[in-house]
Amino acid sequence: MRVFLTGATGFIGSRILPELLAAGHHVIGLTRSDAGARSLEAAGAEVHRGTLEDLATLRAGAEKADAVIHTAFDHEFTNFVANCEKDRRVIEALGGVLQGSDRPLLITSGTGMGNAGPGQLAREDIFAADYPNPRIASEQAGNALLQAGVDVRVVRLPQVHDTVKQGLISPFIELSREKGVVAYVGDGANRWSAAHVLDVARLYALALDHGEKGARYHAVAEDGISARTIADIVARGLGLAAVSLSPAQAQEQLGWFALFAGLDMRASSAWTRAQLGWEPTGPGLITDLEAMDYAPATVTA
Repeated sequence: MRVFLTGATGFIGSRILPELLAAGHHVIGLTRSDAGARSLEAAGAEVHRGTLEDLATLRAGAEKADAVIHTAFDHEFTNFVANCEKDRRVIEALGGVLQGSDRPLLITSGTGMGNAGPGQLAREDIFAADYPNPRIASEQAGNALLQAGVDVRVVRLPQVHDTVKQGLISPFIELSREKGVVAYVGDGANRWSAAHVLDVARLYALALDHGEKGARYHAVAEDGISARTIADIVARGLGLAAVSLSPAQAQEQLGWFALFAGLDMRASSAWTRAQLGWEPTGPGLITDLEAMDYAPATVTA
């Protein structure tokens, strides 16, 4: 198939790209930069220039493809709500091109959208319409397209990691460095699910080749690591103290991150594994956090 891949040079998309090529697909990779174009050409992909803000370029990419995998997202979290709404518009634009065909559209969301209630693991068969994460806009857009007949499939992500990036934990590390302490809410018993980036990339490829219309897949290797455990490891890496905050203190001290800090985001992938035969093999989140370099990034001239 000819697959239009947004985010093709990003953290996850750049790992999906070789999975698709190895499966025999022709990949049309979205990029906005010359460096990205060179990277895609070197990998053996077709270059498609465009941005998330220019919906016409996205429609043009989808028009020449047999399938679309959408992983691009603006991760400027200080504008998180606006960026989630931008993702809604992107999904609507991509889906509009595919409407009336059997060409699949794989979109990206978070495992929290499968929230089953307090103390329970999020599941693939649940869409929690009242979940507080603004990223729910992505699935709302996907659901509308599904009702319009588009073959929408959803890959829900936990904290996706290697030794360089770890989902929300990466900006949390920089925030902790800035604040001089590593904070968790209450007793830190809330848990976050996780998966290694290479396992996640393989799941996208499986969902494309073997997935079903309307299905939601959870890219979850570990169903939950406690916020306190994460905070303690980050504190050791940064040489800082791990401290408990009340919810009110978190709102005051953590800024945008307070939205996520106290959430319990445990999730199951039992159905996903059974349906697609996906078995994660990569390192766990704790292993990668312990192996990462906590030195601040240096800027070179």
